[in-house]
Amino acid sequence: MVNTSSFIAKRYFKSKKKQHFITLLSWLAVVGVAVSTMALVVVMSVFNGLEEVIRGLFASFDSELKVAPTQGKSFEVSEDFLKAVAALEGVEDVVEVIEDNALLEYRGNQQVARVKAVSSNFLDKERFSQGYFWGDTSLGSSQRPGVILGRGLAHSLSVNLGEFNAPLTVYYPKTPPSSGSLDPSRLYAQASLEPRGFFSIEQSFDNGYVIVPLEFFQNLLEYGPKRTALEINVKEGYSIAKVQESLLLHLGSKFSVKNADEQHATLIRTVKLEKLFVFLTLTFILTLSSFNIFFSLSMLAIEKKKDIGILKSLGASSSLIRAIFLKQGAIIAFSGALLGLVLGIVLVLLQQQFGLISLGISSGVIDAYPVKINLLDLLGIGLALIGITLAVSWRPAWIASQVDTLEAS
Repeated sequence: MVNTSSFIAKRYFKSKKKQHFITLLSWLAVVGVAVSTMALVVVMSVFNGLEEVIRGLFASFDSELKVAPTQGKSFEVSEDFLKAVAALEGVEDVVEVIEDNALLEYRGNQQVARVKAVSSNFLDKERFSQGYFWGDTSLGSSQRPGVILGRGLAHSLSVNLGEFNAPLTVYYPKTPPSSGSLDPSRLYAQASLEPRGFFSIEQSFDNGYVIVPLEFFQNLLEYGPKRTALEINVKEGYSIAKVQESLLLHLGSKFSVKNADEQHATLIRTVKLEKLFVFLTLTFILTLSSFNIFFSLSMLAIEKKKDIGILKSLGASSSLIRAIFLKQGAIIAFSGALLGLVLGIVLVLLQQQFGLISLGISSGVIDAYPVKINLLDLLGIGLALIGITLAVSWRPAWIASQVDTLEAS
């Protein structure tokens, strides 16, 4: 029965006698499905590319795993504590971090920024490998501490790397003295740094962050052994998820351990939701395009009414007739889908190789739209297409199977 239904369905698809209008509808359906499938492949690939770029940009600033307290904003560390964390299997290095807001001042220009104080090994693992960087990738010495600023923040403060006698001053509020003194100098701590470089990664980082030596900020805040976070990089070949699990078991419930996606969960979730809504929108358009299959099969059922009657008189069952028309719809849909997949993949590969479509941002981190093919997306498109094809083909197939032998003759 399968071979018979497939053979007849293929004959109907290829036949051109007395079916010019039906043939036109069929080819319109093929083209509509092809264009919609191609659009789905390309748009999904763009979202995959954007997601990968976002992860790459964050990875050049943040670590693969971040340890933070579940309560409060800081916790105490000791030499033994740090050595125990570093000794866990898969841990490559541990970066100590103190992060807080402070007021920055440069040549009379002031702005509140996020100060990220890091231990010296922060710059060891290809930091700022993605994006742009200007200047010296070092934080100076204990005698002459340096600061690396986000490009947007540096522009707001009018920082000039070439001016050697123009330090950046950091102000941090102190606990008000109990004596009620009105001396402003007793209300805040201040210290100066030498601007060493600018980075440009992502707008929120560029406009709001500076990186300073851990010892400098530790002394300014009088933090002692307290830290706000530990940033951990994983050795090559080790699973980030397994190292994350080991850290959680070792540190206990007083600490949270977040991977890169969890550190920026809101943004990653937003991209995924946008991708889902675009997928649903384009799938709806694919459904509208597939209505040509419905009309084509309906017209074919009317045109082949006599043939159906002959088949039934020869003993063909209603299920065989349904199978013929369902397979006819599948041939139309999958012909368009195959064409659309090929065109979509070719366009994505051309974009990857040559950057055909530019973002139109001359100073951006990337010049052209990033794209990446995901096999799960292709599978999702295929499943959506199967569901749509069955939905639009079932009614004409059922009507064709109900043709009466006597009426058809």
